Amino acid sequence: MGESLPAALAGLLDPDPDVRADAIKDAIGPVTHQNTIYEATVPIALYVAAILNQPAIAAGDFGHGTDMPPRRPTLVTLLAWLSDTAYDADDECVAIGERHHGEQFLHEYAEMRAFRDLRPAIYSAIRPLLRHDNADVRDAALVAAIPLTEHPVLTAHRGELADHARRLLATSIDRHNRDRVLDALKAWGHDTSALENANDIAARERHARLRAERASWMDSVWPGGYIEDPPF
Repeated sequence: MGESLPAALAGLLDPDPDVRADAIKDAIGPVTHQNTIYEATVPIALYVAAILNQPAIAAGDFGHGTDMPPRRPTLVTLLAWLSDTAYDADDECVAIGERHHGEQFLHEYAEMRAFRDLRPAIYSAIRPLLRHDNADVRDAALVAAIPLTEHPVLTAHRGELADHARRLLATSIDRHNRDRVLDALKAWGHDTSALENANDIAARERHARLRAERASWMDSVWPGGYIEDPPF
């Protein structure tokens, strides 16, 4: 991976969307596995954050033929990866790690600690995209920004994000995005009863049931919590 990584990262800025799609697989794929923060995750996250506002990654994200549907914009894909990575390093993941591995969990998990330290820099790169012309980009930026605001210097931004969250809930039907922003608003102390629709309520109840079933299964097959120890 080390020798091919520079070329893959450079490919993220290629004007050809097919080249960018391959570059995403080559650069991000190897560090996207089992909710783990790897040593290479940190520099890749920094690079991705640095190029978010480059016009090249948002250009040409449509099929070349008139009968081809639009592809997911590279910018949205990169924001989604930053979001997933931030959630893999959030306070809940730390709490789970400490519960199963002791209070030394974060101290010994240097890669996660390094990513968590970078949250203000990543947030600064994402924040301008909250007002992007494209709704998919705005929504992806919001979902990526939410877990970053657990950092102590970013909690003051939650009021701004709450306004964007209400806008998303008024306009988007994307299940993943709605779940993320509803969870955030509730965690920040907002009353979401007027913002939820019937699908939101059904999804919340289904997720709660699945979490309970999974927790029961994990306790029965592996009392220690993890089937595999994280690689740190």
